[in-house]
Amino acid sequence: MRHNKAVNHLGRKSGHRKALLANMASSLILHKRIVTTEAKAKALKPYLEPLVTKSKEDTTHNRRVVFSYLKDKNAVSELFRTIAPKVADRPGGYLRILHVGFRQGDAAEMALIEFVDFNEAALAGSTKKEAKKTTRRSRAKKAEAAPAAEAPAEEPAAEEAKAE
Repeated sequence: MRHNKAVNHLGRKSGHRKALLANMASSLILHKRIVTTEAKAKALKPYLEPLVTKSKEDTTHNRRVVFSYLKDKNAVSELFRTIAPKVADRPGGYLRILHVGFRQGDAAEMALIEFVDFNEAALAGSTKKEAKKTTRRSRAKKAEAAPAAEAPAEEPAAEEAKAE
């Protein structure tokens, strides 16, 4: 039983696990999306999201705190310069985990983890859905609107008959 065991140890000692998460977080910040195993992606999400929240306020202290976790100055500068301004209005949930199937060699569940605001395909698709926006509240209004829509269509036909 897993009572009171919140951390997935990923089969590693603590130093190895911290280095693994730091390297994965740096890669994710630099590349905006990575493919890894589902367990590692789920462990990376709570590791990185507080760092993104800290990056919203660009102070020396916050930069040093984030650097102590990531240990990569290029990733820290990318996080504070590029990612933080884009997620400034988002209250949380900066990462998305998508399941992509099973790995060929050992059938491990693979997942794609990415920043929500950096997926151009999903952002382009969301604008189309917002433009459509219809509700199915009452059918009575729609039924009344349909004869009104048919009436103008009949009037041009009637005008053509008068012209002949």
